[in-house]
Amino acid sequence: MGMCLWNAILQLVIITSLARFQHAQFHYLPTAQVSTSWSIRNLSILSPFVPLRIILSNCGFACGFYSTNDEYDSFFFAVAIVKIVGDDVTSFTNVWVANRNKPVGADAKLQFLADGNLVLTDADGSLVWSTNTSKRSVVGMKMMKTGNFVLHDANNKTVWQSFDYPTDTLLLGQKLVKGQRLSAYASETNMSEGNFYLSVTSQGLFAYYKANVPQMYFRYLAFDGNMESIELMHSTTGTGPLSLYFSSSAPHKPFPFKTVANSNEITMPFMKFNSNGHLILYDSSFFTDDMLAEHMSECEYPTTCGNLMLCSNQGENCSCPAGLGKDDYSAPGCAEINPTLCRTPQFQSLVPYKDVYHFSFVDPDSAVLKGTDMESCKEACLNNCSCEVAFFQHLHNYSHGNCFLPSPVLSLIYDGDQRNNRQSYAFVKIANYSGIGIAPGQEVINGAGGARGSPTSAMRYKIIAASTVGSFLLIMFVRKKGDGAEEMEEYLDQISGMPIRFSYAKLKIATGNFQKKIGQGGFGSVFEGSLQDGQKIAVKCLESSGQGKKEFLAEVKTIGSIHHQNLVTLIGFCVEKLHRLLVYEFMSNGSLDKWIFCIQPQQPPLDWPSRKTIILNIAKGLAYLHEGCRKKIVHLDIKPQNILLDANLHAKISDFGLSKLIDRDRSRVATTMRGTPGYIAPELISSVMTEKADVYSFGVVLMEVVCGRKNVDRSQPVELLHLLPVLMKKAMDDGLIDMIDRRGESMQSHSSEVVKVMRLAIWCLQRDYKKRPSMSMVVKVLEGTMEVEAELDYNMHTPTILAAVTRETELETTATEILPSFLSGPR
Repeated sequence: MGMCLWNAILQLVIITSLARFQHAQFHYLPTAQVSTSWSIRNLSILSPFVPLRIILSNCGFACGFYSTNDEYDSFFFAVAIVKIVGDDVTSFTNVWVANRNKPVGADAKLQFLADGNLVLTDADGSLVWSTNTSKRSVVGMKMMKTGNFVLHDANNKTVWQSFDYPTDTLLLGQKLVKGQRLSAYASETNMSEGNFYLSVTSQGLFAYYKANVPQMYFRYLAFDGNMESIELMHSTTGTGPLSLYFSSSAPHKPFPFKTVANSNEITMPFMKFNSNGHLILYDSSFFTDDMLAEHMSECEYPTTCGNLMLCSNQGENCSCPAGLGKDDYSAPGCAEINPTLCRTPQFQSLVPYKDVYHFSFVDPDSAVLKGTDMESCKEACLNNCSCEVAFFQHLHNYSHGNCFLPSPVLSLIYDGDQRNNRQSYAFVKIANYSGIGIAPGQEVINGAGGARGSPTSAMRYKIIAASTVGSFLLIMFVRKKGDGAEEMEEYLDQISGMPIRFSYAKLKIATGNFQKKIGQGGFGSVFEGSLQDGQKIAVKCLESSGQGKKEFLAEVKTIGSIHHQNLVTLIGFCVEKLHRLLVYEFMSNGSLDKWIFCIQPQQPPLDWPSRKTIILNIAKGLAYLHEGCRKKIVHLDIKPQNILLDANLHAKISDFGLSKLIDRDRSRVATTMRGTPGYIAPELISSVMTEKADVYSFGVVLMEVVCGRKNVDRSQPVELLHLLPVLMKKAMDDGLIDMIDRRGESMQSHSSEVVKVMRLAIWCLQRDYKKRPSMSMVVKVLEGTMEVEAELDYNMHTPTILAAVTRETELETTATEILPSFLSGPR
């Protein structure tokens, strides 16, 4: 009996069991001119062992609600492969989830509205997820036998489908197209987005580990640079070997990336991108094949071993480098380097390991230094407080290679052999007091398992013990001489108007010993915490500061005195011995980039009123910094990652780590060029800095918000790679309407207003900074009390030239440098 026929018979059993369900159907549900809704609490559970509530089903697939805990108080709307025996669902495997990052309670409702929109709302009525199909002629929804959940019109034409919004799974016949990604679950029991994602671009297929800067661990380049999609399918329609095919926009047939042996025996195949970064082929819920096994060893996955651990023998051996011990109190891995030693390089050593590699080597662009020598690489690590391990990869000699400083480090790869004819050294930073440790230049030939050449356990214990004693002696030394504690206390007492001063111990308690890391900034990490009164806070631990303590406190006072509804508030600070911490208000909806670039299926795109409010909030915040403060403050790093959103999606500017305090009688200063490539004003190349640099960056952000894409998007064809030149050309051709983000109807229905805002962005992006508006003028345009300048220059600086100049995040110039503030808000 055919599988689909067998499942169809089983579905008849479901229909009988679902007779008491509200509006339960087989696989097709027409819409009347009234709303239809399902309440989770009113949908019966088919099995006490599998908490699944089915709404529609077809041929082994079902959509409905399922819970992930025994209390049945947290639910997801999903599509799953189900197995039914008698009246019970004995197993299910979810293959698509609408609200993976925001589960709903038992009183939530799914509503199929009369206007054709399908919405999921929580018990309080808040919108959790929507198909955004209002007024798009939708008349019904159905569950396809392919596992595709579809909304269709009167002609049975698909208007919306779950296949267009993949989560972590790719079903047979479903395409993962250019610009889309599979995002793994956080764990086998946590359905929210985890640390791994698989992405398709025109260049090929790539896998990443999420970090402040995502780290690539797998790369497969398309031979023609025109990849369009990947798809799991048979070599002939419905039969033949099962393969993962790549498709190109060039006139070529799809070519197989991986063909599965004995695939004719697989009946319900699908690929799932798992929480450990593996791409696995399953049959129903059973493991069948690792789709990347031919291209990767087990040690090339970032989390095969714990953090800072040496991985060998296909992941069967995991060991700590010399000078580090296993961390038994947190995640598996080795104990981290003591951060309080950051500014004492005389107490640091780099332990060299030969033939130790890192998974990020697959991405040469991630090297912080190219064509450099080994000593420069080691020095870069010693001078970088965040660096735990430096990797030097070279072809022939030590004088020419690439230097990698990954953060976080995760697993290290040891296999004793050259890779791609290249050799690699890993230099592990350890605490080294009184000369105890491994001498500089001494190689550890074998880094795993205590084999030949590795330090003995006794030596490791000596190093750790010596480090502990050294730490105590260092602290006593700092208390006596280095910190000037009594002078500092006296100085603090003389300063009025300071923000709240917290003790380090209190912030340690507030953050749960700094356990929940929510961001990484240019000068330190950010942790979530709560004060005793319940107020949530974001605590930034500064890892480095070139300022003296008095200068640091003076800036704390300056920034602490700035209060505006569109600036993230500095609540307080901590300065104790070597600890420098800043305490900010907590912004619950994170940074703007997650709302305009990384939209997930369960997260509806921002509508135009929300986007306009965010734009106006940013403009008002900058106008205050430029014109409302006693001293003009230029931010110099305006980008979506530095715009934070509160619970009401109101925007506030954060991170003043690159700001300059400028006296009002100085209209411009020469400066070291700092910032983020793509947002840097062209005049900064010539070391000319005014507040108009922020106006330019604001113009870039404004365009990203209304277009819904990044300024530099490598998933786009070469001619569309850079947004701004495309914008200028469209403006000259009177085609700005073509640039509007097409996700959601709201942007299209307000197209005339959006185009006006685009013209405002072009005004902000003028090459001549003197022709750009002030931020107060920008606010007036957004509020409708002023018009955009009529005569605009549409000639754009060449992005390739700018990219070449700004290849480094920070470029030194010969101009007089005004050091930036080292205060950095939560990113």
